[in-house]
Amino acid sequence: MMLIETRVQPSAIHGAGLFTLTPVPRGMAIWRFHENFDREFTLEQFSALPAEAQKHLRWFAFFDTAKNCWVLSGDHACFMNHSAKPNTGAAIDAKHPVSTVALRDIATGEELTCDYFAFDAEVKSKLGK
Repeated sequence: MMLIETRVQPSAIHGAGLFTLTPVPRGMAIWRFHENFDREFTLEQFSALPAEAQKHLRWFAFFDTAKNCWVLSGDHACFMNHSAKPNTGAAIDAKHPVSTVALRDIATGEELTCDYFAFDAEVKSKLGK
């Protein structure tokens, strides 16, 4: 669940992106899994879904190999775009449950980005690689 105010709007990176409505200082947590708001899907639950729902999860959720499940954020976090030089990510010493933090100061109105390769086992299919 996003811990800061954000808005989805057109992105120069890809389609729509997630932008901060407030300045975010380096090290501040911006996202954390919240069990009553976000959702995890086991492989069995994923397989039981209709094809269109599976397609939706493949695009908007990420596959967590540590927990062997799909993770779907209950808010607009799924609109964060990939960057090889992201402004958000997990702290170097992060332990589960992992929070996403600002890796540098982020200005109001700036697009929030993350490195899909750092957490999503399905990254190659999402980025067409």
